[in-house]
Amino acid sequence: MQIIKILAFLSSLCASNMLWAQAAPSHGGHGGSSGGSDDVSCIKAKISHYKPEHLSSVSPGSEFSFTVSGSNGPNHIHVSIRQEPVAISFEDKESFFLVKGKLPANLKNETVRVSVRAKARISKCDADGGMLLKITE
Repeated sequence: MQIIKILAFLSSLCASNMLWAQAAPSHGGHGGSSGGSDDVSCIKAKISHYKPEHLSSVSPGSEFSFTVSGSNGPNHIHVSIRQEPVAISFEDKESFFLVKGKLPANLKNETVRVSVRAKARISKCDADGGMLLKITE
């Protein structure tokens, strides 16, 4: 009789522990929510509204523009062509930045990528983007 009571107690203890593990959050895939210390929610930076559009034909020295939202500020937006920085200007539109720049005048009859990097407050929320432009004379 004593053994039956002990077995009943142990089986109920095991069952309650299994239920507790399923209900407890942040167990790395063992039930509950998928939280964790490295699961930091963020506002991802977004680069959009490219002008001229991707794969457009443009003249040397042409202007380009795009918008950036969710960035950590204008000092955290970088533009380059062939890994060389490009001078840009910013207009703060309250919920986003309008970024403008000019293609180098010495680039002629080639296709180049205007690379854009917008850094957010949390590095995993950074955005990389860009556009290809066909520069014709």
